[in-house]
Amino acid sequence: MEIIDFVRLRKSELKQLAFSSNRCPHLAIFQVGHDSASDTYIRGKRKDADELGFKTTLFSFPEDVLEEELLRKIKEVALEPQIDGIIVQLPLPKTISPSSVKKVIPLEKDVDGFSLESPYIPCTPKGILMYLKEEKIPLEGKNAVVLGRSEIVGKPMAKLLLQENMNVTVLHSRTSLEDEKFYIAHADVVVAAIGKIHFLDDRFNFKKSSVLIDVGINRGEDQKLHGDILPNRDVYLQTPVPKGVGLLTRLALMENLWEAAKRRKIWDTK
Repeated sequence: MEIIDFVRLRKSELKQLAFSSNRCPHLAIFQVGHDSASDTYIRGKRKDADELGFKTTLFSFPEDVLEEELLRKIKEVALEPQIDGIIVQLPLPKTISPSSVKKVIPLEKDVDGFSLESPYIPCTPKGILMYLKEEKIPLEGKNAVVLGRSEIVGKPMAKLLLQENMNVTVLHSRTSLEDEKFYIAHADVVVAAIGKIHFLDDRFNFKKSSVLIDVGINRGEDQKLHGDILPNRDVYLQTPVPKGVGLLTRLALMENLWEAAKRRKIWDTK
């Protein structure tokens, strides 16, 4: 099933769940500055929420907002009982510490999985695993390679795949090209999340039975979006960029928001 069709199907199921309740999940979104990519991501998230009957409230701040002011507002919103989830759009200005932001978002409302202690799986890894399972991709005992070791994609993705009993190798900026070629040639599942346009190109060989998950979103000289993997590899499945993992990430956010609302047990009775 194409990603866009999978997302559409799951959205319809979530919408039915929301319709059956008198209370809609409510997401608070914090944005600092107006980066064009961030604006696009936020519009997409709010569009998804609208389609599902969920509610969103956007709190926008100028690029030069003081960290104390932002943290104070997050704390204030976190106390509002009608708010089920809180996300802070990344990236943040260098004047604001992501670790400070993590500390003021209550774990039960951290639907981005921003904190390591959050009860929610970070959205991109969660969306990817949902899709792999939907496609019935064999995981147990198979070889997985994760390119990148970020806190929000690489590391949690590796952890999720380990929990599926895969043999997981994490490649990063200190891995030699020779080793990268070796591990990727033996991989059944490759998750590329390094932000380097078409890094996995004709230099690399892939199993014809392999699955390539492209998390990269890179704007090329042609001003179009491109992934970390050169398109049209001779493999079983390769996710597109755009309209690929980004859709799965947004779906997982809505799934986490729904779960947050259920966990908080504040549904109205009919």
